[in-house]
Amino acid sequence: MNLLEALNPDQREAVSCTEGPVIVLAGAGSGKTRVLTHKVAYLIKEKGLDPRNILAITFTNKAADEMKGRISSLIGRVARGMWIGTFHATCVRILRRNIERLGLKGNFVIYDDDDRVRLIGHCLRDLNYDTKKYAPRAIKNRISTAKNELLDADTFSSQADSYFDKVVAEIYQLYQQRMTENNALDFDDLIMMTVNLLNLFPSVLGFYRNEFKYILVDEYQDTNHAQYKLVNLLAGKHRNVCVVGDPDQSIYRFRGADIKNILEFELDYPEAKIIRLEQNYRSTQLILEASNYVIENNRGRKPKNLWTSNNKGDSIVHFQAENEHEEAAFVASEIERLCKEEKRSCRDFAIFYRTNAQSRVLEEIFLRYGLPYRIVGGVRFYERQEIKDVLAYLKVISNPYDAVSMKRVINVPARGIGKTSVSYVDKFAKQQRISFYDALKRVEENPWLSSSAKKKIKDFLDMLEEFVEYKEDNIQFLVEKLLDVTGYLAFWQEQKTFEAIGRVENIKEFISVVMEFESSFPEKRLDGFLEHISLVTDIDSYDEVAETVTLMTLHNAKGLEFPIVFVVGMEEGVFPHSRSMTEAEELEEERRLCYVGMTRAMEKLYFTSAWSRNLWGSTNYNLVSRFIKEIPDDLFEDVPCLTAVSADRQAGRFSLGDRVRHKTFGEGKVVSVGGESEVTVLFTGVGEKKLLLEYAPLEKIS
Repeated sequence: MNLLEALNPDQREAVSCTEGPVIVLAGAGSGKTRVLTHKVAYLIKEKGLDPRNILAITFTNKAADEMKGRISSLIGRVARGMWIGTFHATCVRILRRNIERLGLKGNFVIYDDDDRVRLIGHCLRDLNYDTKKYAPRAIKNRISTAKNELLDADTFSSQADSYFDKVVAEIYQLYQQRMTENNALDFDDLIMMTVNLLNLFPSVLGFYRNEFKYILVDEYQDTNHAQYKLVNLLAGKHRNVCVVGDPDQSIYRFRGADIKNILEFELDYPEAKIIRLEQNYRSTQLILEASNYVIENNRGRKPKNLWTSNNKGDSIVHFQAENEHEEAAFVASEIERLCKEEKRSCRDFAIFYRTNAQSRVLEEIFLRYGLPYRIVGGVRFYERQEIKDVLAYLKVISNPYDAVSMKRVINVPARGIGKTSVSYVDKFAKQQRISFYDALKRVEENPWLSSSAKKKIKDFLDMLEEFVEYKEDNIQFLVEKLLDVTGYLAFWQEQKTFEAIGRVENIKEFISVVMEFESSFPEKRLDGFLEHISLVTDIDSYDEVAETVTLMTLHNAKGLEFPIVFVVGMEEGVFPHSRSMTEAEELEEERRLCYVGMTRAMEKLYFTSAWSRNLWGSTNYNLVSRFIKEIPDDLFEDVPCLTAVSADRQAGRFSLGDRVRHKTFGEGKVVSVGGESEVTVLFTGVGEKKLLLEYAPLEKIS
């Protein structure tokens, strides 16, 4: 088999250039995985390199497994001897053999994030710090950042200038001491300690430099400082290092990725060969042209211009909705139309959004339309931990005998009523043959509980009683009060992590849900709201293995491709995100994120925006995203307002007494007509539902 025959000229050059440092600037959809796998096969088959002398580093186990499979298909079982894996997997192999030099044993354990947070909590308490004031997860995040910058506890302590960093420095010292006592490493240690090992012991460094005569690194634009140092140390002798990446797709700055590593590769390797892969095999000409127009506004990049021999393709669609509901309805109606008119499958469609909170309205509309969907890299809005916690509080306020919800929130956030105390309440309830709630109320009679536990349980019940007083009042007021009194919102705000920021946004989005419900059903109170939510989240009729529309954040979209892509929420403050508006580097990363989303589309690309958007607990009126304005008008196809289209389509269709069918609620009878925009239907076995015609998948039964 000729390994170069099926490659284009640039790919062929990237594969056959084997001596010295090489940087392959691989544009979106340009076949970088093909180049990497063929290059490894070429080194072994054509250059006679021993597979054990090749180190190939990827960022995910999935990518590593795919690379192994492709290489094996090219040259057979001989490839099994080479090192292919993630940075962390590679470092574990090195440390298992050599870590005793650093004072640990080779059978060290690896702590995950939960283990780290738990240990930091113990350290805080041992040093008499309040874990409510100094959130363990926030400290874990700061220590992680320090390790990614190769700052050990002593160095970090010497550089600490803020009060928070001085506290972190003290915790960091004790944390590392405990890690050593436990013969444990965390994920950041795996890379930092490998770098330390190579720096401290020249014999070990020499061994691996001789071992790895050729090094390949995928997604080099996503490397942090520690990973950068590791690669340079290992490549220091032979300098046969090939890095593959695309500065225009560097979107993980919040995780510590440093785009300078790829932009300044030639400073470390002046003799480096630069090869650009610019032919795109994925997208239409129009999609690529629009993507190029957007990304060329960034200054921090290397010149590159994607092109394709694919057909010109359809114009890009921009739909500006009145609000987020109309936006979601447009997306759903377009998917329905394309499935019907072009015989598309649901798996052809992907919807990208900037933040997880934006999925909520999309999910609700998709349920109304009966469109199957799945969320990749996340969970459904109402199934997210923070939303289930808030709902559990509301369910307990509505019905304190709901033992499942009661046990979920009794110690959330932590209030000293742990699993042992809960088990003793359960034990008392079983002995007395009473409910869990009644056992809580009779806590003074419980012989197994300490006085401290009894007081904490009584305080918890007193707090719930305070909430019950507002049960029949404004739901928004109740939700905001419980978030404040329980400290639940503050708990996530204090974490100061990227994940926690997303959870706070979701909680605020939940307030938007409440506001919309009270606006639509002003006569209903808490019980009605909980019933409404239970209907929205009833997905039993959906087949999880069936073909589905894919919903995900733009960060999770990297590396994927879909025939048809919708990028929703294209407004200033939403995308680009409001947090990026004042810093040039952050704004450029947002633009790269947009570029990544656009270049996932193979055949059709849609942008949607809204005049007003109810998001994170408030109504916003935002300008159309600057990223849309960076694309020439002649590449767009604008579509009319969906409300007008829907009204024309639905007007006069339904009259009092009509028999109708709804995809979710089944058959029913029209009992009220509110002009041309809404009807009220009495559904068999479900009850009355007020439906907006532009959203509702409603058909008349002849």
